[in-house]
Amino acid sequence: MSLETELKLELHPDDLPRLLAHPLLSAMPPRRERLLNTYFDTSALVLRQQRMAVRERRVGRRTLLTVKTAGASVGGLSQRGEWEAACRPGSFDFAALVDDEALAQQLTRVAWQLVPVFRTDFTRRSWQLRHGGALVEVALDQGFITTGNAQGNHRQALLEVELELRDGPVDALFDLAHTLALGPQGRAERGLRLLPANRSKAERGYALFVGERLQPVKAAPVELDAGMHPVQAFRAAALSCLAHLQANEAGVSPAGPDGAVPDPEFVHQARVALRRLRTGLRLFRGHLPRRFAAHWAGEWKALASQLGEARNWDVFATERLPGLLPGGPVDGPTQALVDWVQAQRRMAGQRAADALGGHLHALRLLAFTRAVLRLQPPDAAASRGPRPTGLADWSRCALRERHASLRQAARRALRQGPEGRHALRITLKKLRYAQEFLSSVLPPRRVERSTAVLAGAQELLGQLNDLSTAQALLATAPPGPLSPLVQRWHQVLQAQLDAGLQALPAMERALERAPTPWS
Repeated sequence: MSLETELKLELHPDDLPRLLAHPLLSAMPPRRERLLNTYFDTSALVLRQQRMAVRERRVGRRTLLTVKTAGASVGGLSQRGEWEAACRPGSFDFAALVDDEALAQQLTRVAWQLVPVFRTDFTRRSWQLRHGGALVEVALDQGFITTGNAQGNHRQALLEVELELRDGPVDALFDLAHTLALGPQGRAERGLRLLPANRSKAERGYALFVGERLQPVKAAPVELDAGMHPVQAFRAAALSCLAHLQANEAGVSPAGPDGAVPDPEFVHQARVALRRLRTGLRLFRGHLPRRFAAHWAGEWKALASQLGEARNWDVFATERLPGLLPGGPVDGPTQALVDWVQAQRRMAGQRAADALGGHLHALRLLAFTRAVLRLQPPDAAASRGPRPTGLADWSRCALRERHASLRQAARRALRQGPEGRHALRITLKKLRYAQEFLSSVLPPRRVERSTAVLAGAQELLGQLNDLSTAQALLATAPPGPLSPLVQRWHQVLQAQLDAGLQALPAMERALERAPTPWS
């Protein structure tokens, strides 16, 4: 078995000529091959359930059988086991191919059930480059994924770059990707839209076969070990947040030709991923390089701000606007105001999609993933300071300080009005995400009870914030004939806000008595 280590990148079609003009690639002619691949599985898709892939590849007159096992992928970097050898077409001799006896037996048992599921047909242009002390194969794949099911035949365009590590350090893959993404001129402002991709061709093919639509993805639990150093814990948390962000980026797209707006949950989950990431940077900053923590806190805050406008209009249009409309037909002014709201929402959505699909974001993802993977705990033997306590003890200390800040913010919230409520909401989010990061090294039942109280308070404050934001958005409506209607809607929102404020004293008392997540 070989361990395949590669960095997968999706290229925007308009940037293909500029990639080919890059000095690193244009200096030598590429090797060109047409690769015809058929992926097999059982009718119940048993291999997909185990995140495995069996592929038959035709290259000229040769046929290769490939088995790939489940692996890890984040920031476009994937590592997985791979077996490949020449074979006769339609022959699945897994015993001869796979040197893992248990896996070979497992595949042999289902070999007779394997049928074609989907195909990929693409032209590969490849270069062998020496870069950063490593030998890297750069493969540019351009073609299609095709499949057929009960709903008919389907085809999806394929244009991606794979950087496969043949020899040398993994860091060289990111350095090369960053160099290519800067474009032929080597300037960030003229970079390529070369975005890290976590989905393999097999994953995309399966999704096309089953008609699986892209769905918003929530954060996965972060599993930490009590023996970890805080730097290692941060790496696990940061890479989890990055995977969460990337899983939702493709769904943050502009309105379609018919005016349909994408699912707003994609923007919401992308923003949650960014908030969690920023919380992780604050939580672990005492153990992180100062410049690293400051730089990336600023980078992710700026991106979160770019997505914030889209989220505000999404919430207003989908959650607040319906309650402001009459039950029956709407009159001219009402329809005009609704149209204005939807127009603002579409424009904000376009700006969010541009932020996540642009070349600057591509460079940001590559640079951050590389920087996180390079973080290492200090050498205990060389360190002059005290040895760090266990992660569980460190977690209790970190959360104790944040619970004290929460109680202070709760006391101020009633006195300081909207500003106090906003500050309390931010404090709640930071504490809740911090507890989620550290929950695996704390008593589970206490974490569950504590998080439930925080979640209830966060929901109430979120509703109050949404009402205040809706009022602010309405205030930007153009003056004129719509002003009386805007004023009436503002009054309705204010009445809802006043009613919600009645629950604040009870919420403050609940936070005062909130159980701590440590024993």
